[in-house]
Amino acid sequence: MHNILLSIDAGTIDWSRAQFALTAIYHWLFVPLTLGLAVIMGICETIYYRKRDDFWKTAAQFWQRLFGVNFAMGVATGIILEFEFGTNWSNYSWFVGDIFGAPLAVEGIVAFFMESTFVAVMFFGWHKVSAGFHLASTWLTGLGATISAWWILVANAWMQYPVGCTFNPDTMRNEMTSFAEVALSPFAIDKFCHTVISSWIIGAVFVCAVSCWYLLRKREQRLALESIRIATVVGLIASLGAAATGHKSAQSVGEVQPMKLAAMEALYNGGTDQGLTAVAWVNPLEQPDYAHEAEAPLKVEMPYALSFMATNDLHGYVPGVNDILNGYTRPDGTQEPSVDEKMHRGRIAIQALADYRKAKAEGADKDSLDAQLSLLNEHMPYFGYGYIRNRDEVVPYIPVNFWAFRTMVGLGCLFIAFFAVLLLLVFNIPFVSLVSRRLMAALGLLDETEADTPASGSVPVWLCWAAIAMVPLAYIASESGWLVAEFGRQPWTIQDMLPTWAAVSDLHAGSVALTFFIFLILFTTMLAVEINILLKQIKKGPKS
Repeated sequence: MHNILLSIDAGTIDWSRAQFALTAIYHWLFVPLTLGLAVIMGICETIYYRKRDDFWKTAAQFWQRLFGVNFAMGVATGIILEFEFGTNWSNYSWFVGDIFGAPLAVEGIVAFFMESTFVAVMFFGWHKVSAGFHLASTWLTGLGATISAWWILVANAWMQYPVGCTFNPDTMRNEMTSFAEVALSPFAIDKFCHTVISSWIIGAVFVCAVSCWYLLRKREQRLALESIRIATVVGLIASLGAAATGHKSAQSVGEVQPMKLAAMEALYNGGTDQGLTAVAWVNPLEQPDYAHEAEAPLKVEMPYALSFMATNDLHGYVPGVNDILNGYTRPDGTQEPSVDEKMHRGRIAIQALADYRKAKAEGADKDSLDAQLSLLNEHMPYFGYGYIRNRDEVVPYIPVNFWAFRTMVGLGCLFIAFFAVLLLLVFNIPFVSLVSRRLMAALGLLDETEADTPASGSVPVWLCWAAIAMVPLAYIASESGWLVAEFGRQPWTIQDMLPTWAAVSDLHAGSVALTFFIFLILFTTMLAVEINILLKQIKKGPKS
């Protein structure tokens, strides 16, 4: 098995990774808007149910229509993404399919059928079911989409932090020992909370942008202002929630994926009292010489912030790239082996597995088999390192992680400020609104007359254009988060268990490259079609 896996063409590995990345990136263009709009349309219909004002029914139907267009596209790309595990990553699927397949099966059986059932009632049941049942269907559609995201994120979190399983040397497969441990992993909970909450930001930004476009065109003004009020509250809560859950996620990463955290920070040599890098010069086009550089040049940092982010202790210890490569002592006193030692022990595990299977095939006695199993179990935690050829392979590409992390965090701070300003303006809180308007007038962003006598709940033209510009920025922030999550765990398909090049199918690189370009054309066409349909629906307005 060891020789077969390492003989796979490097081109196959690269094209398989590229194809999966392409599919995942396009899929994630649709998912967060689905999750975000589900909250907005649910709130609109809840207000309609309580007030029985037909305006809110019209508003709910309008946002549901845009939700439906996006929902359909997300389902199509998601199905293709799951199929790729069997086509391009068959070694991975064989090795851990018993575990990884379980949450995907639950997602397909429970969440997908739940979504498809209630989405039909939501769209076609307005005059066929009671108002209460229809409201429940709307919220259950959004809940189904969120549950679907839960199981997908459980599967992804397990790849980053494999728990609840044991390796069976007779079947050559990892088998689940605790479904609860897999489903309720702290890493999975942190990932789910941060991902879903950040998706609400995209939904809120989208609603604000569409509403501000109406304000610029001087149409649908009540819909625009009421929708902005809802979206700003959701967006501000979500932005602050994303910051809080991001902090918790960083602690999880620091504990179970310290190399990812080191790459995010371009931290070459760690220690206590570590500062969080605000800016530094990390060349985006080449891997830095971390073995010989003390730190990234032109570095400006916030004192103690990294230690606090990773450990909740201003003086906490954070290992750097070189510490992880060379071995270090954890705060609890345990010694983390060097990567060279892990590679050595991983090869012992691989050889012990081969010897065990050979001995069993030859009918060896129980004592001999038990000896091989004992040796395998002793070194199994480092099994994946046996496929590492050079210790530098365990260092992810630092520039992508460093800049993607700063893009995500920087834009996250921008969203907090954007929603806070917009909320103050549209709710027109007397004293706060007056102070904020006079400040904007002093900055030249508002006329002096508007500063003292604002129209109730008005939004300045510049802020309307800013809201529209926020849409691509929201997607950039979201995709940057996924770049950190996935680039940061390289070279591992499953952390410390299976490197990427040992997980792919034995295919011809040309075949994978061909399907890459087919998918590129297909997904780009789907995205263009969705944008075109959304724009047409927005131009028609809520009464179409």
